[in-house]
Amino acid sequence: MEPAGVAERLHNKTILITGATGFIAKLLVEKVLRLQPPVKRLYLLVRAGDQASATERVRSEIMQLQIFRPLREKYQKHFSSWFWDKVYPVAGDVSLKNLGIGDVALAEDILKQTDIIVHMAATVNFRERYDTALAINTMGVKHIIEIASQCAKLELLLLVSTAYVNGKESGIMLEKPFHQYRSYDGQSDLDISEEMALTEAKLKELVCRNASEDTIRRTMKKIGTQRAQKFGWMSTYVFTKAMGEMLAYEQRLRLPIAIIRPTSTTSTWKEPFPGWIEGIKTIDTWITNYGKGILKVLPADVTTVIDIVPADTVVNGMLCVISYHPRGQSGLIYHIGSSMRNPLKIGELIHIMFRYFSEKPFVGAGGEGIKVKQLIVPATMASFYKHMDIHYKVPMQDTAGRGLSTTDELDRYNHLKREYNFTVALAEVFRPGTFFKRRFDDSNMQRLIAMMNKRDRELIPCDTKFINWEKYLMETHIPGVMGYESREAARARL
Repeated sequence: MEPAGVAERLHNKTILITGATGFIAKLLVEKVLRLQPPVKRLYLLVRAGDQASATERVRSEIMQLQIFRPLREKYQKHFSSWFWDKVYPVAGDVSLKNLGIGDVALAEDILKQTDIIVHMAATVNFRERYDTALAINTMGVKHIIEIASQCAKLELLLLVSTAYVNGKESGIMLEKPFHQYRSYDGQSDLDISEEMALTEAKLKELVCRNASEDTIRRTMKKIGTQRAQKFGWMSTYVFTKAMGEMLAYEQRLRLPIAIIRPTSTTSTWKEPFPGWIEGIKTIDTWITNYGKGILKVLPADVTTVIDIVPADTVVNGMLCVISYHPRGQSGLIYHIGSSMRNPLKIGELIHIMFRYFSEKPFVGAGGEGIKVKQLIVPATMASFYKHMDIHYKVPMQDTAGRGLSTTDELDRYNHLKREYNFTVALAEVFRPGTFFKRRFDDSNMQRLIAMMNKRDRELIPCDTKFINWEKYLMETHIPGVMGYESREAARARL
């Protein structure tokens, strides 16, 4: 007899989803509604001042999206009433106690009715202000735990983290937890309460000095980067996400907690249709700027594996955890990515990018097709900087030395300067991903996949080994990304 699957697991359940207007969260809402219409209710927590504002955000930022087209076609004129019968917006803020839910009666209903919590609220800016990242990525977990502790019939709290909480080292990254009071390498003390106190003290000091908002913002960003690097993490984002995991793991003996860590998410592979994306993410920065003729140099080890996973595969992985995570067990961590099962090398990606834009040049604002050349890929950062000196710094100095007396010379100088600054900044931001040789172990995830019944293997496929990267990138992802880029550019011109 096959085990009960995802449809049975979600039947008549009430689910609280935080960060509901995020990219992956929207796809999760759509998939749950499409997969299991008899789900009882989805509480969607969104940042808003009141319920009316929360409802409007859900309507405009979720319900009206193209991804709901299959459900609109299914329910026709009844779609709106059906949607609102299932979905209940909740005005709140994870950075506040009680999730900032001001409606007491609604808060009580959530505590009584919620069976499953999916905590997705996060700020994903790698160089976010430290105070902001701490409030959302770290203290947000503390606040969701406090809510989970009061839920009368909670079955699972699924915390969505990121695989990149795994420091800066190379090698196989295991699905292992983090413990508070330990830096990444275990060599120094890390106390989250002290990090909060340090941040509050620094903010107070800046305010007392009458520092400008810009000074406060830049200072808090700098502190975040410094603290992250001090304790062994690459950025404020992953550092504060790791501290959130620490808080969750501490509660594993009294709460049913599981943590899922996706790698770099890309556009949808298949569902609800191929190529849907919001925003420019990870490798998309390379793709768009290369296609537009801006990115010409990228330092990298072409044999480095770049771990990407389509967004719908991540959603299916989350539903797999919700359905098959062993009852009575807590604290398990699940990586979902591709580097172990179906590795894609940077050199392969670069080749696919060249092939795609050679066949389908990006059309610029003036209607001209942009012809791309093979990307120059220095094998070390030292050779990269040497190349940039020869091809950018020296010509800039020569042009400036002539006095920039003509419009053509000034335009050439500004063009070289913009391209130099952009290329260097991009190289430094992505340096860990282009040179660090690491792969993300997904043994726990594979054990769950092995438990899936035949029907769920079709309903929620989440094994990346079946993805043909060349076909996906050429036919789905790059067209989706460039379509999004063109739409955004057209919107900006209006």
